[in-house]
Amino acid sequence: MNPPTYTRAAALPGILRQRLVILDGAMGTMIQRFRLSEAQYRGEGGPDAAAMTARFADLPKDVKGNNELLSLTRPDVIGAIHEQYLAAGADLIETNTFGATTIAQEDYAMAGLAREMNLASARLARAACDKFSTPDKPRYVAGALGPTPRTASISPDVNDPGARNISFEQLRAAYLEQTLALIEGGADVLLVETIFDTLNAKAALFAIDEAFEQTGERLPIIISGTVTDASGRVLSGQTVTAFWYSVRHAQPLAVGLNCALGAALMRPYIQELAKVAPDTFISCYPNAGLPNPMSDTGFDETPEVTSRLVHGFAAEGLVNIVGGCCGTTPDHIGAIARAVGPLAPRGLHASGFYREAA
Repeated sequence: MNPPTYTRAAALPGILRQRLVILDGAMGTMIQRFRLSEAQYRGEGGPDAAAMTARFADLPKDVKGNNELLSLTRPDVIGAIHEQYLAAGADLIETNTFGATTIAQEDYAMAGLAREMNLASARLARAACDKFSTPDKPRYVAGALGPTPRTASISPDVNDPGARNISFEQLRAAYLEQTLALIEGGADVLLVETIFDTLNAKAALFAIDEAFEQTGERLPIIISGTVTDASGRVLSGQTVTAFWYSVRHAQPLAVGLNCALGAALMRPYIQELAKVAPDTFISCYPNAGLPNPMSDTGFDETPEVTSRLVHGFAAEGLVNIVGGCCGTTPDHIGAIARAVGPLAPRGLHASGFYREAA
């Protein structure tokens, strides 16, 4: 099978062959540090405060905690976070769109704003990456597609195993709208992340393919699952190996794991994935350990601890893309970048999509 021909980030496969690539850390963790009020989520204190506060004054629900809204109301906050991660050494910056689907935004009665959120978020990340890019170190925007709060494979009712609260078609439509807006806003890469239900991910991948057909663009895809407990399975029941075989048809640039267990407990599953996907780059961006509500970031691991653990993955030759998920900050990303900088990336099998040209 021939490798995809990319219309954006065409140099990224070559960079991944040469060195480890650094993904940014947690957007939510950084937003929490601003301690924004309900009024600030609606635009107070932002660069367009009068217009935003007037626009969102009569929302029927509280919006504090709707981080994706901040791309519209407080772009100064989101832009500052992107720039902090870029200054720390990140090569890939995720858009503030983890929950920017119509499905997730229904919780705030803001489904109609999903497209605008994605477009604004991609443009903010694009501006930050353009500001920090150099010929020797290009920076890339990773358009983030989160899992939504619904699951297509699992019943929400223990008394009715066949019940579902979302359909494949609803997921496909939501992800298509999101993907088209991310592409329009300037994303270089599409990141289907924190996958706990592979059927949800398949809807996202189907929608991405539709978006490519509609736009004529072809962006690299990164697919990242999450192992939810020590069973080594995603929530919908698949092992890491089964998960990979379910999504490999999408020819992702990279496949990996994020969130959930933290690096220490994630190691055997990254090892498994690296073994079963020899022809594909591997990504890994763990939480800063396990949750601790008493910690400043909600997680215990310091930058020194997280970077040491991620260094171990790189030293073992398991990974190509590394970064951080929940609880990680620019300090964590900077420490990871320094720790893995001298190490070689994981090599691919000679028959892989992204092998060196003969």
